[in-house]
Amino acid sequence: MSQQQFWNEKFTKDGYLYGINPNEFLASKLNLFKKDSKLLCLGEGEGRNAIFFAKNGFKVKAIDASNIGLEKLQKRAKEQNLDINTLCIDLNHWQVNEKYDVIIASYLHMYKNEREELFLKIENSLNIKGYFIAEFFSQNQLSYNSGGPKDTELLYTIEDFKNNFNSCTKQISEEIVFLNEGRGHQGEASVIRVVIQKS
Repeated sequence: MSQQQFWNEKFTKDGYLYGINPNEFLASKLNLFKKDSKLLCLGEGEGRNAIFFAKNGFKVKAIDASNIGLEKLQKRAKEQNLDINTLCIDLNHWQVNEKYDVIIASYLHMYKNEREELFLKIENSLNIKGYFIAEFFSQNQLSYNSGGPKDTELLYTIEDFKNNFNSCTKQISEEIVFLNEGRGHQGEASVIRVVIQKS
């Protein structure tokens, strides 16, 4: 099953799988960025983070494999008079052709053997002093039932980030948090949070 088929199946249902509020960790970093920054959302799904940052004055582009997720994003953006650029593509096929001040992601489901290439693309897409801010499920998430994949190959370790982003300063932490994100993420969860800045 392709990424598009997988996520379209999830996003076809009425409502918003992960709710309409932004990821709390991403939203908490708002004050790090200038308001007119160019911001890229990776694996953005139905658009909760993209909408939040666009409402806060950012120039937002959102990428996702699911055309259904992005259609829902555009519907909400239109209702709120927001201009958000979207690109429907599997992240494995995404090519670096623009630079961004900020790149964000919440819970990207990327296989371990795909990450090094993706992380390099993210690093190459950042302007100097630009930020990559993200939250991922850690391998310890297998002990919790709050959401996320049940496959260790799709879960992350701190080493994934320590061993990449070599031209950046990195803050990496593994934490237990309480998720309240639609019907998709509910309850206690083990996550890895990163604040990475290109030097």
